Amino acid sequence: MAGLENVVVLNKKLSVAVLGGGYAGMAAAAELASLGVKASVFEAGKVLGGRARRVELAGQSFDNGQHLVIGAYTELLAMMAKVGVDYEAAFLRMPMELVVEPGFRLACPKLPAPLHLAVGLIFAQGLTWAERFALLRAIRGAQAANWQLVEDVSVSRWLVDQSQPKVLISRFWQPLTVAALNTPLELASAQVLLNVLRDSLGGARAASDLLLPKIDFSALFPDAAERFIQQRGGQVYRSRRISQLAKTPEGWRLDGEAECFDAVICALPPYGLAPVLATLPQLKAFGDWIYQPIVTVYLQYDQSTRLARPMQGLSDSLAQWVFDRGFTHGMDGLIAVVISATGSHQFLPQEELAAAVVAELHQRLALPADVIWQRVITEKRATFACTPSMQRPSNQTAERGFWLAGDYTRGLAGCGDYPATLEGAVRSGVAAAQGVVQELIIKIMEE
Repeated sequence: MAGLENVVVLNKKLSVAVLGGGYAGMAAAAELASLGVKASVFEAGKVLGGRARRVELAGQSFDNGQHLVIGAYTELLAMMAKVGVDYEAAFLRMPMELVVEPGFRLACPKLPAPLHLAVGLIFAQGLTWAERFALLRAIRGAQAANWQLVEDVSVSRWLVDQSQPKVLISRFWQPLTVAALNTPLELASAQVLLNVLRDSLGGARAASDLLLPKIDFSALFPDAAERFIQQRGGQVYRSRRISQLAKTPEGWRLDGEAECFDAVICALPPYGLAPVLATLPQLKAFGDWIYQPIVTVYLQYDQSTRLARPMQGLSDSLAQWVFDRGFTHGMDGLIAVVISATGSHQFLPQEELAAAVVAELHQRLALPADVIWQRVITEKRATFACTPSMQRPSNQTAERGFWLAGDYTRGLAGCGDYPATLEGAVRSGVAAAQGVVQELIIKIMEE
């Protein structure tokens, strides 16, 4: 942001505490560091990344879930580059191809936008001509309306208004919505879905590219951000949970310690804010947000087992998206199955859930009927439920010097709100960092 690069001319080394070492917190701290501000990150866990982090299973490194990145995630990719990550090497990048059994395939060829989308929609496989034109009509209509709804409604309601056939919903809209918003169609915000479509299918051709990580999610950005911050005089403290803040004439103190900070960026998830907000009575506590889970089932087959492609969808099934980590991570025979949002799977014991998924993959994708080992990872509050017209807080709060960062915050002016994604988290972190620095500059000038 214009002018912020000159923070150092203030002859005062600004310091900001960042609570939380997830993608939003690390993006905020890295942006602060790039602006010449000393950033100190306090992360309660041992591993950076928050809800997109590295875990250890069976003596190997995995992720606590699968996250899909698209070419439209420009802020995430820019921040990765800023902290020294070669994102071209970190991702397996492919032109957009959505393959959902049984028989659906939508691929955007390497043609200039918007021709790539029109050709992809017209030649989508597994649909009748009437269904293809229904899909084309809905997306072209959204484009013509500048991707804006007069009134936000649920995705299911919007699909009815658009006269979308049931087959099209089950093979395209359902898998796309739960993957992008992690919220059932009956609850999901149609406007937020259109925001995602605007930046991906409605953007430049490369914006719709699929980027599948080839390294774990802690290494993808947070670990590199830590090094970037430390090289610029900042600190990252792990296993440090902050539960109390105090604003004094000298600055902000954390848990009664002597060090003072000029400002605080709170990058904790909404459900983790209560202890901090309790010490700031002038700030309103968050309401009762609804959260959605994500379950990842890791299945280790014989090393000769492979999918036809790195990523495969299933419609009308327990398993929703299936990833072959042999393509991306060199882990031959390791399959990751993602089940997003609420559903009947939540009531199954882990062993039964894994067995049911194995049976589905055997029947639908002809994978072996037995596995060498299996693991189930559940993030019960992986994301907030992205519902119509939900009230989301801005980065700036009523308390001067106290800012919020996280994928749940309100989108930047003109950009619209994003669902709970890595891109949304990074955007929020960068906005919070730039905002707090501007606020501190104004404060110093006033003094």
